Amino acid sequence: RQKTYRTLFCLIHRLEDQTKKLHKDMKKSTEADLAMSKAAVKISVDLLSNPLCEQDQAFLEAMSALDTAMKRMDSFNQEKVRLSPKFDIVLVYLIVEFIFLFLFTSSFVKGKILNMAVKRREQALQDYKRLQSKVEKYEEKDKTGPVMVKLHQAKEELRPVKEDFEAKNKQLLDEMPKFYQSRIDYFQPSFEALIRAQVVYFTEMYKIFNDLTEQIDQAGMTDDQRQKETEAKLSELRSLSIVADD
Repeated sequence: RQKTYRTLFCLIHRLEDQTKKLHKDMKKSTEADLAMSKAAVKISVDLLSNPLCEQDQAFLEAMSALDTAMKRMDSFNQEKVRLSPKFDIVLVYLIVEFIFLFLFTSSFVKGKILNMAVKRREQALQDYKRLQSKVEKYEEKDKTGPVMVKLHQAKEELRPVKEDFEAKNKQLLDEMPKFYQSRIDYFQPSFEALIRAQVVYFTEMYKIFNDLTEQIDQAGMTDDQRQKETEAKLSELRSLSIVADD
């Protein structure tokens, strides 16, 4: 049973390590989205301060539209970060709770932290081993009257400690497999929630950039025509002597 306990304990700790890593990666992803949108806002602000905006009304209007779009994106990302801790829609806040809490209805387990239960079990085991060693020491001595009295006292002292350890050990052996198996039931809706949140995010990003495209695109031009026009302008720039290859 000790081997079974250790196996379960190792499985849960491995799950804990994987969960912490996933939590860290998800947090980095959220922070990267926010950093990207802030960088985009800075770019649009820098473009608006370009002297060309004073000389070309069309360029000014395009850059103003870009600035508005980037600020919309940044505002949405900030709102996403602000709301993430409050709603069960972002995986990063769901998974980290799972590893610390038992999720069952048992009065022993409900709301308790796994590590606390493990520590209690380990403390009970140490007490049990200490008293068991004391009993064995008296059993090895000559069976004199005083020794037999002390042996009896040691056994009486050992009995409730042994029962306490066995009870704690049994509870963990009963609950730990359920806890480990429940990871799918818990993670599955969490990942589904993450996907739904991503759908909301990218739908909003599509709206923002679609609105921007409608504002800055030249009407009636296909993507192929835009590409050819851009290449033609780049060719003109490359033909200038100041950018010619040595």
